[in-house]
Amino acid sequence: MYDILVVGAGTAGLSAGIYGVRQNKSVLILEANTFGGQIINTPDIENYPGIAHTSGFDFAMGLYQQAIDLGVEYRQAKVAAIEDAGDHKIAVLEDGDRIASRTIILATGAKNRPLGLAHEKEWIGRGISYCATCDGMFYRKKIVAVNGGGNTALEDAEFLSNIVEKVYVIHRRDQFRGEPVRVEKLRARENVEFVLNANITALLGQDRLEALEVTDKITGEKRIIKVNGLFVAIGQAPENMIFSNVVGLDKGGYIVAGEDCRTNVDGIFAAGDTRTKTVRQLTTAASDGAVAALAAVAYIHDNEMSA
Repeated sequence: MYDILVVGAGTAGLSAGIYGVRQNKSVLILEANTFGGQIINTPDIENYPGIAHTSGFDFAMGLYQQAIDLGVEYRQAKVAAIEDAGDHKIAVLEDGDRIASRTIILATGAKNRPLGLAHEKEWIGRGISYCATCDGMFYRKKIVAVNGGGNTALEDAEFLSNIVEKVYVIHRRDQFRGEPVRVEKLRARENVEFVLNANITALLGQDRLEALEVTDKITGEKRIIKVNGLFVAIGQAPENMIFSNVVGLDKGGYIVAGEDCRTNVDGIFAAGDTRTKTVRQLTTAASDGAVAALAAVAYIHDNEMSA
C-alpha cells in the first residue's frame, strides 16, 4: 500500500509527488497519457517566478526528472474509478488492476474544449488542431486562424505569426482574458488580424478545412474567411465524471475543493486545474501540488496518532 497515490502527472501532480517523497512518504503517480500536462505544448514560459524563459517541454521534463530522482514511482495507466474504503483508498485501473493507498490526490487537469461544430472531429489533423506548437509547422507560409481570448490563444497566435503568412485571431468579445502585454505584441505584427465580437459558426470544406463562417455577434453579419488551418483555444474542460460517485463536483464538472485542496472525502485531495478555483496558472498548479501533498501527509500523521 502506498502512502500517497497521485492521479495525473501535470505540474500539480508532479509537484505533489516531490513534496510527498520529501516527507518520506511512498508516492505513486499514475498518468493515462504522457507526463507534463498542457504546459508541455507551450513554446515559451516567461511568467514562472525565478525562471525568465523556458519551454514547456523543458519545464515538464525537469519537473518529472526531479520527482523520479527523489524516489517518486511513475506508471502510465488510466484510472477508471476510485473507491473510498475508509482507512484507505483504491484506484481501479482500466485494465482491472487495483492499487491501494492511504491517500489519493486527484490532479487530472483539464482537456481542450471543442467548438462543437460539424466536421470538427473528422477534420482533426486536416485543418483542425488544438496545439499550435505541435502542428504549427505544417502551416508554414499558409493562412491560419486562432479561436480564443485567453493566454493560450494569444501564445498560439504569436507563435504562428512567426511561421505563417497570416493569422486571424477570432474572439467572441472585444476584450481579452489574456495578458495585455501579449495582446499588444500581436497588434504590432503586420500579419495578424483581429476578428472580434465574432463566433465561428461553421467549418467549410470538402475533405478538409478550407474556410470559416464567422458571424458578427452585434450585427449578425456573416463573413467567410479562407484558411488552411484553425487552432482552437477556447478553454478547457475537466474529465472528472469517473470520480463523481465519490467526490463532489460543481456544475462545470470541477472537483469541489478549496485552497486547502481538501475534497468532501477525508483522505482525498484535488490539485491544479481539475479543482474549483479562480486562477488556473502554472504557479497555482505547482502551489496546489505542494498544498495537497502536505495535507495528505498531515492526514496520515493524524490517523497514526489516533490509531
